[in-house]
Amino acid sequence: MADRGRAATTAALMHAVGCRPAWLVVALLTVGSLGVTASGVTLDLPVWAPYLPLAASLLLFGLPHGAVDHLAPARAADRPVTRRGMAAVGGGYLLLGGAYALLWVVVPVASAALFVGLTWLHWGQGDLYASDALGDEHLDSAGVRAGTALVRGGLPMLVPLLRYPAEYREVVDAWVALFGRELHAAWLWTPEVRAGLGVAFGVLTVGTLAASYRADGGWRRDAAETGLLWMYFLVVPPLVAVGVYFCVWHSLRHIGRLLAIDEGARTAFLDRGVPAALARTGREAVPLTVVSLLALGGVGVAAGVGAEPRVLVALYLVFIAVLTLPHVAVVTWMDVGERAGVGWSNDGADGS
Repeated sequence: MADRGRAATTAALMHAVGCRPAWLVVALLTVGSLGVTASGVTLDLPVWAPYLPLAASLLLFGLPHGAVDHLAPARAADRPVTRRGMAAVGGGYLLLGGAYALLWVVVPVASAALFVGLTWLHWGQGDLYASDALGDEHLDSAGVRAGTALVRGGLPMLVPLLRYPAEYREVVDAWVALFGRELHAAWLWTPEVRAGLGVAFGVLTVGTLAASYRADGGWRRDAAETGLLWMYFLVVPPLVAVGVYFCVWHSLRHIGRLLAIDEGARTAFLDRGVPAALARTGREAVPLTVVSLLALGGVGVAAGVGAEPRVLVALYLVFIAVLTLPHVAVVTWMDVGERAGVGWSNDGADGS
């Protein structure tokens, strides 16, 4: 009974924190962008305006969502948080993050490709966990789960390339330009290649949904989210689309997970609601968020980066890339810990 109660709390947290705000914001931006396009109005925005969502992610859920990684693996496995465990996470961050930072310096083009692939994997991983937490039962085979992760991660990583190749290339070019290199991948942006990628990804999307079809609420939500995200990334300019997605879709789903594995946050949620639960986890995220911001500022000063928004965002995204590799390792560690050590994750909260 206690296990079922915890699974119900996890699902309620994922709905309240990880899903409803994201559905609302993404739907409003999609409808607004469609309205602007249909009206033929050209918005004359300042050059820095599209970068605002990514700038906001420094403090608003984006960067902070990984700042509790030192506590998360133990909590995911229902074990006490220990100094040894926190030191292991810190050591992993130094080792993996340091190696990836060095890789950026030596081979920035390959590192950029790795970042896209890693983010594709991780964002798909996050949506797969959310579906499990909501108790969905249609993701009941390894093939369907892999296809779902590929589709969900590919929506923010691939669809903007199909619709906005010039803007996509400009962002990636800026990453490698930080290291004095050029991308040299003109073939990737050609209409023929993009059309082929679009058809293949469309087939993967439809095929995965068809293979997982069940006449239940979980499948309908999955299909509705997938369709909404397809439209969102096709009509919303990529910098805005990815920045907002990072803050209110991916990061909030991970934060919902963090709340669900923390007994204190679960209690705060049940007693006082979402704000109290978020406040608890937010306080825990403050120290390492501040450390990350200081480190980012220090790197920027040491590298002599100017104040141009495009360059600043490129630096921020490369910094995020360096943090993403160990963060993915921690989240994978959490996945293993929950499946191996927590009985409730297979009792109404996990569709596998």
